Amino acid sequence: MVDISTSICNVRLTNPTILASGIVGVSGSALVFAARNGAGAVVSKSIGPREREGHNNPVLAEFEGGFVNAVGLPNSGVENTMDEIRFAVRNSPSPVIASIFGGTKEEFGIVAERISAAAPPLIEVNLSCPNTTTDFGLPFALCAPDAAKIIEIVKNNTKIPIIAKLAPNVPDIKEIAKAVAEAGCDAISAINTTPGMVIDVETAKPVLHNKEGGVSGPAIKPVAVKCVYDIYEAVDVPIIGIGGVTYGKDAIEMVMAGACAAQIGTGIYYRGIEIFKKVSREVEEFLLQHGYSKLKDVIGIAHKE
Repeated sequence: MVDISTSICNVRLTNPTILASGIVGVSGSALVFAARNGAGAVVSKSIGPREREGHNNPVLAEFEGGFVNAVGLPNSGVENTMDEIRFAVRNSPSPVIASIFGGTKEEFGIVAERISAAAPPLIEVNLSCPNTTTDFGLPFALCAPDAAKIIEIVKNNTKIPIIAKLAPNVPDIKEIAKAVAEAGCDAISAINTTPGMVIDVETAKPVLHNKEGGVSGPAIKPVAVKCVYDIYEAVDVPIIGIGGVTYGKDAIEMVMAGACAAQIGTGIYYRGIEIFKKVSREVEEFLLQHGYSKLKDVIGIAHKE
């Protein structure tokens, strides 16, 4: 018998797979749907202080290694989303993680305080969306003092454990990780999508209406694994790996780098909503075949000499 359960800030997950933000979790029922299909936890679409339409179409382009998207954080605003989060918290068989964002540092605190009333077990602070620079400027995750200040503000506005979601396109992610950990984040998720572009050579124009977007899928997995590895060496908080997890061995790779769980987003396109069950089964089979009795035996093992 192999134990693939894990925990994040004393919140138990029956398996290490987590629905990533912005993929399926656009409503309470969608979050519950993913949880009932095997996700160990589910993350909501990022929730902001007010209703936001996002970018015009086209917002998604496929390329050989994954996707580039510039959806632009569309959401109905925190006040209109409260009932959806409450519904998910009441009905999901797996923990619900509310993802939040703000256009200013202060807005993060406002959203955190309001969403806390819906009682999600964890809050993920989206410091790092790469495709809203025309609206909000550079992502806060690119600057250690800015990222730390937001974490400090959020901590002062909620008693719920918070996860800082970091960006890959920084000179030293360890510096950012240390800053948010010192500011009080309870866990870190890494990474968000990395900036990229696809150009239609027939029209000689970028495919996305926003021109640039965030790259996701298998192409960014090595980047994500490196970031998780670096963060594990820099701070002593739980890490959630994100980026290109499609098969059980991808999740194991994240865990060996130092993650205690792995979010899955683009992988749903390739393997369907059943991907959570499939990856969990593959993780269990890997551990069994290699003589491990539990997932926790593998966390950070790649750091051992």
